[in-house]
Amino acid sequence: MATKKKKVDFAKLETQLRDHAFSYPEATEDFPWGERAVKVNKKVFLFMHVSPEALSLSVKLPHSRDMAVDLPFAHPTHYGLGKHGWVSAKFAVGDDVPVDLLKAWIDESYRAVAPQKLVKTLPS
Repeated sequence: MATKKKKVDFAKLETQLRDHAFSYPEATEDFPWGERAVKVNKKVFLFMHVSPEALSLSVKLPHSRDMAVDLPFAHPTHYGLGKHGWVSAKFAVGDDVPVDLLKAWIDESYRAVAPQKLVKTLPS
């Protein structure tokens, strides 16, 4: 008997992660290459692509990169970004999506990219 994969509402998840990214000071949005990019000071801290079948994102993780790439859904980002601390994660229908972990990664990425004057306004 085949097990039915649970349906993940990736559009709802995208909204949740996007809203989290926009909770940071001076976050803006752009759409290079057809992907959502959330930036601060014209520098990207979150790339995100969503379809009905999948969610993928990339963030800069200078502190937790090594731990992140050990997870089954994560890998160093392609295009040479991985060597600079960027990590990508991809989820398909039926996968468990660790939303709190992804929000923590967005936080770390923002803090890595944002000007220090903005980072100082954030809670520790």
